[in-house]
Amino acid sequence: MRHHFGVTILSIVLLSTPSVLHAQARSQVQGFGGFTFGDTAAASTFGGNIGFELTDNILIVGEAGRLSDVKPSLLDSILDFTPVDLRVSAWYGEAGVRFSASGSAVRPYAEATAGFARLHTGFSGIPGDVIDGALGFLDRTEPLLGVGGGVIVQGGPLVLDLGYRYKKILADNSFQSLLNSGDDFDVSQVRVGVGVRF
Repeated sequence: MRHHFGVTILSIVLLSTPSVLHAQARSQVQGFGGFTFGDTAAASTFGGNIGFELTDNILIVGEAGRLSDVKPSLLDSILDFTPVDLRVSAWYGEAGVRFSASGSAVRPYAEATAGFARLHTGFSGIPGDVIDGALGFLDRTEPLLGVGGGVIVQGGPLVLDLGYRYKKILADNSFQSLLNSGDDFDVSQVRVGVGVRF
């Protein structure tokens, strides 16, 4: 009896292997670059993401990247008239769900994500090294929420992603938030990604 049970389990595993391989064929890896605008300084952003399809219309996504400068745009404009530069950068990681149209080479999508951002304040100018070193002790990891959308254009295994993201770094109790009148950081991002679907 126990032998038959083992053979049955082994048969189920072997028969389900093609469906597991099929699920792996619905994955994608992508790198992206772009810039931030709006309430934050206009600055570069880059990163990468990976996605796994649950269904033809639902994708689980994970992403990591860097926002080069998220300080308020007003402060950025004021600092343009001084010999110093102050930056609030963030490395981040997040995961979430993407909903997209299916069955076409051009697919619009929308997504929602959550994760964490590591905020770092950098300073250059006179005496930049001392201040920059001291500010490193004030780095904070804060929660991050995101929503976005865009269009995927696919040709064979290659994928082009034209998208917009809105990210909110919940940092109202951090040192960095003092630069933003004690508020969270609201980051608008446009970007272009290139990837492979397999």
